[in-house]
Amino acid sequence: MRRTIVGVMGPGETATDRDCQTAFTLGEQIAQRGWILLTGGRAVGVMEAASRGAKQAGGLTIGILPGTTDYGMSEAIDIPIVTGMGSARNHINILTSNVITACGMGAGTASEVALALKAQKPVILMNVDRLTAQFFRQLSSNDPAGGTTPH
Repeated sequence: MRRTIVGVMGPGETATDRDCQTAFTLGEQIAQRGWILLTGGRAVGVMEAASRGAKQAGGLTIGILPGTTDYGMSEAIDIPIVTGMGSARNHINILTSNVITACGMGAGTASEVALALKAQKPVILMNVDRLTAQFFRQLSSNDPAGGTTPH
């Protein structure tokens, strides 16, 4: 039986302290449930925080890296996937995950949420403002899978 893979997406360098605290807790909770954490794999922002939370709780972490090496990878990543694809790796993040949690928002995260909606993946929005949640809710209104859940 395939284990559940939860993608935690969010800002890197522009992540807020609140985004990182939330991501760390998400990582812990994902690991405690025996699920696998998937992030963008870098040692910054939401990616780093979620990965550290999962590792601290004994979880398994996958990092989908943008470059052609593992340079800049979080030390909390167990399985690095080196893509050489830059932001195009966002599609891999989404298609590999069973559910996507966006913790905070930036341009890269917005692209991942849009790809998730297009792929009819469940999306949970955390630490986003009302306007952002409303935008993605409108995008998902044509989505027969049900769309986003803002928190």
